[in-house]
Amino acid sequence: MRRIILMVLYNLPFVPYWWWQLCHFAKHTEEIPEPEKYALLKKITLHANKGGRVKIDVHGREHIPTGESFVFFPNHQGLFDVLAIIEACDQPFSVVAKKEVKDVPFLKQVFRIMKAKIMDREDVRQSLQVILSVTEEVKNGRNYLIFPEGTRSKQGNQVGDFKGGSFKCAVKARAPIVPVALLNAFEPFDRNSIAPVTVQVHFLEPIFYEEYKDLKTTAIAELVRERIVKTIAEQEKEAAIK
Repeated sequence: MRRIILMVLYNLPFVPYWWWQLCHFAKHTEEIPEPEKYALLKKITLHANKGGRVKIDVHGREHIPTGESFVFFPNHQGLFDVLAIIEACDQPFSVVAKKEVKDVPFLKQVFRIMKAKIMDREDVRQSLQVILSVTEEVKNGRNYLIFPEGTRSKQGNQVGDFKGGSFKCAVKARAPIVPVALLNAFEPFDRNSIAPVTVQVHFLEPIFYEEYKDLKTTAIAELVRERIVKTIAEQEKEAAIK
């Protein structure tokens, strides 16, 4: 909470206008072009992160597919995760979010602008409908972000189990799967501190349909998790040496 207050205070002269823009874009999201909406989110995120003393250290942008729609699969550390990836990625994407965060101020507007899908994990029928809807949108060219852990790990840089069902959308759409390793993304919002922090975002090499088409979703989940865990371990080892 202290860092959010710092973000607001640092950008205080712009906050009323940006808030009006967010609300306006959220209300008219169907009418506003995708690049224009994403540009607004990126601008606000960049200024907020700077004001909040959060640096985003990006690796592997060249791994993000440009000629076809894709699905990001990052480890899930906290409420800041999506904002870190917005700053790191130049291509618009949407997100599948759990219903528990759909009314969080600011994130609520961000999700509306991104046309996020809200999933009720306790409602099997509704969850299935979200999967089918995301599949069709990915087929039609929209990029997505899905957290395969389903919820925040709440264990720092440790990665929880990945659920095979999270990958059904990508499999059905035959879309590239892009593993994303996040490090220290839990610190900005989940720790009551305003000390400078660096969040690492690593876009790993995409896994294309031809590579995973014969695998079960549980095997795909483990493959993606292993690559993310390996990247995090390498970065922590490198940091320890320094």
